[in-house]
Amino acid sequence: MKKTYSLLLGERTAEEIKMSLGSAFPLAKEVEAEVRGRDMVSGLPRTVLVSSAEVRQALEEPLHNIVDAVRHTLDQTPPELAGDIMDRGIVLTGGGALLRGLDERIRHETGMPVHIADDPLSSVALGAGRCVEEFDALQQVLVSDHRRF
Repeated sequence: MKKTYSLLLGERTAEEIKMSLGSAFPLAKEVEAEVRGRDMVSGLPRTVLVSSAEVRQALEEPLHNIVDAVRHTLDQTPPELAGDIMDRGIVLTGGGALLRGLDERIRHETGMPVHIADDPLSSVALGAGRCVEEFDALQQVLVSDHRRF
């Protein structure tokens, strides 16, 4: 918004725009919304019409980084695990999984099946809690001999 429209937005407004208009993959029907912010030139409030395609373009750099990280991780994955991932798919968790079309984008870019966790916002915390509860049983897969600093 700052680069294209010289419009300053608050964090909450930017997050609302991302959630309502944002997508990682082209939508069947692109949508538009009015966005209100402060004009950087005049300092006065101003409203502009923004499309979901424009928001997707603004999200392109972080989306590209996410896809690159997935590819890099898949490249480093042992063949047996890669086979399991190919059969069962990648599961997206966390708040980022709620971005419309992220699963389609990763599926398109990697050729792997991609699913969204049933409760993506809670699944990370629940999984971490389960790891703590089952630490002894999971210690072999959780603790690596290769320490990275």
